[in-house]
Amino acid sequence: MKVAVGGPLKVAFRPWVEGLENIPSEGPAILASNHLSFSDSFFLPAVLDRKVTFIAKAEYFTTPGVKGRLTAAFFKGVGQLPVDRSGARGAGEAAIRSGIDVLERGELFGIYPEGTRSPDGRLYRGKPGGLARVALATGAPVIPVAMIDTEKIQPPGKVMPKLMRPGIRIGKPLDFSRYQGMEHDRFVLRAVTDEVMYEIMKLSGQEYVDMYATAMKRQLTEAAKAEKEAEKAARAALARAEKEQAEKAEQEKPEQRRTEP
Repeated sequence: MKVAVGGPLKVAFRPWVEGLENIPSEGPAILASNHLSFSDSFFLPAVLDRKVTFIAKAEYFTTPGVKGRLTAAFFKGVGQLPVDRSGARGAGEAAIRSGIDVLERGELFGIYPEGTRSPDGRLYRGKPGGLARVALATGAPVIPVAMIDTEKIQPPGKVMPKLMRPGIRIGKPLDFSRYQGMEHDRFVLRAVTDEVMYEIMKLSGQEYVDMYATAMKRQLTEAAKAEKEAEKAARAALARAEKEQAEKAEQEKPEQRRTEP
């Protein structure tokens, strides 16, 4: 898949990379990246010699039919790992278990601490569960990664990608061995996550927003819904006004005929 997808991707978009020397040639490591675009999970593995395993929802791997089988084959080929989001604690626990398994095999595990794509290009607060718990449970170094301009290649709603050069900045590995065995302390998890997000912010140059991206997406969705409902109400009010005006005009016509000489 690196040849079939990564090769053409590098030729077509020519991504620039800084800090490749910070990726270890062997052994486990966590790549913690900002998340601007669906294509982030393709550009980062494309520029690395080693395999990077990300997590993806299990539905990508279980959809029936020819399209479903092709989708599953594609995601497996690019190093995506299915995660079952069902159960009491859902995707969080499944992601943690998957990440630990990948790292115990001595491989690279990719994760987006924000938990979802940024809705507006800014950097949002990292979720303290997955990244920090996997790092402390395994002792693997955390390598901060900044994706640059990937959101401009294929903005939401656009089918055809724009040919432009995205960038990737890879920071120095972060060692959290001082917190070993404290993966269930919520204050430690918060401190580890915030330290990683600070390094990502420095690499990416993004504006930082101290709230979760999922909360911002809910706000934007609710605002868009409220705006749509307001527009609908305004159109209904205008239609009523026009109808009343037309009825009034019809009522005035007989009066005008009676008063004509």
